[in-house]
Amino acid sequence: MFEQFSWWHAAAIFVLANLISAVPAGLFGDHSFYNRLRKPPGSPPDWAFAPTWVALNVTSLIALFRVANLASASPERTTFLVSEAIGWVLFALFTSLYFGLKSPMAGAVDTLLGLAAAIVSAWCAAQLDAAAFWLIVPRVLWLLLASYVSVWVAWMNRKIV
Repeated sequence: MFEQFSWWHAAAIFVLANLISAVPAGLFGDHSFYNRLRKPPGSPPDWAFAPTWVALNVTSLIALFRVANLASASPERTTFLVSEAIGWVLFALFTSLYFGLKSPMAGAVDTLLGLAAAIVSAWCAAQLDAAAFWLIVPRVLWLLLASYVSVWVAWMNRKIV
């Protein structure tokens, strides 16, 4: 038997992942580095990333809350929980990989893996809880855009960095 997933579990995940993301590279990294890179058409403005990720974090945690608290265990539920854990680790590491290491390639790999984890989460959620599925869909859509941007940036700036 597992302890029920509570609001404070979700808050702890949110705080921990965002702290790891912000320290050290997030707070002390060279964010002007990103502004010096060539970006593709349709790339979101810099300021859009933080509020978008806050919203996606909240919707993802609500989905996680819903699926984690399902009464019955299933392979889809287990896979969902694992893919969400992977997604949160990738989210937490992105800033250090991209800005700390100044590596668009590492950022692109992180983003593509995050997209894969989000797709797995969405597929599993679709089997388990329709509301959880629709809460994950915005993250999948954002990561599709982010994957396009990050792969393009990594490829087009490969000689610069």
